[in-house]
Amino acid sequence: MRTMAFHPKITFSLLLFVISQVCTAQTDSLVSFSDPSKIWGDGIERVIEEAFRQCFRTRIIDGRIVNIRLPFAENHERDILLDSGWDFFEGGKGSPEILWPVIEEILDSQSFKDYISALSSGREKVFIFDILKQSWSFSDDLFDIARMKAGSYRGLPHRPYVLTSGNNARESDVYNYLYCIGHVGIDCSGFVWHVLSYIGRYGGIDLGRVLRSVLGVPRGADPARYAGTSFFNSKNPQIIAVNDEIRSLRPADIILFRGSDGAIAHSAIIQSIDLKIGIIRYLQCTDEAPLPERGVHESYIYFDPADTSVSLNNPALQWTQKRFAPFPGEKDSPFSDDGERYRAYNGGRVVRLRALVPVIEKINR
Repeated sequence: MRTMAFHPKITFSLLLFVISQVCTAQTDSLVSFSDPSKIWGDGIERVIEEAFRQCFRTRIIDGRIVNIRLPFAENHERDILLDSGWDFFEGGKGSPEILWPVIEEILDSQSFKDYISALSSGREKVFIFDILKQSWSFSDDLFDIARMKAGSYRGLPHRPYVLTSGNNARESDVYNYLYCIGHVGIDCSGFVWHVLSYIGRYGGIDLGRVLRSVLGVPRGADPARYAGTSFFNSKNPQIIAVNDEIRSLRPADIILFRGSDGAIAHSAIIQSIDLKIGIIRYLQCTDEAPLPERGVHESYIYFDPADTSVSLNNPALQWTQKRFAPFPGEKDSPFSDDGERYRAYNGGRVVRLRALVPVIEKINR
């Protein structure tokens, strides 16, 4: 009986071929998983999703994989008790392309490493952030810890207190550092402008250049600084008022929420509307949300697909986005969810940007 012997070079070559095929299959699988078109197709929903995903990064921190989202950052949100305040980087209007290099530098700093080390000591602590001075300290006094656990919150708007377990850094801990110490993030209208601008670029137009005159942008200034909620709520011809019945809504429509004075105080953008299942997915940036969701996040509205004539003001709609204080212990939001907030103060409204209507039609074709 004869036996066959494989040549070592042939065996190794075969092994390399098999490994390469497995790696290629795994890579293709990951690419497929990460490709928005696999879920959202090739229309406007996919383009908006791409803009949304630019607001997230994954990084290893303290030996763990941590998903980092752009924090919420609005000037003068927390300086009400101070004679002087602070401004966030780029005024909260920076794009992800501008913000991420700054955030990466912060996360690579020795100060952040010291912060992570203090978080991972294995002992409970109360962290105290001084936002104005961009500094942090902590107390491991048992009385201070007991007070926090009992709900006796001693923090101030510009000096939030955070109780930590001492067992590794959480995503919310990274958020706290970027927001309080780094002064970096994006506000609600800055995020909406980022998405709208991305749609424009994908469709072949520079939205900032197209709207520069109607926004009143001075020479050399960034249009993002002037595309705030007041513009989206204006009577400018570029703003199209949309009936907020579900059947009238479209992806890239802007949802506007009023404040207690009746003025528009918050904006979000619709990413998709599934009329068959009855789901609206909208995207926003706010810190009145569950801790893991503060910053840029997705939100949902459920409706009866048999009746698309209902308005967003209808209490029968189920808005799943819950609202909480930005830091546990602070005064809660007056609204339990986004639906309550939309219906408050005579109700919100929905608008559409005229300059993007033909662009979206082009993308959908």
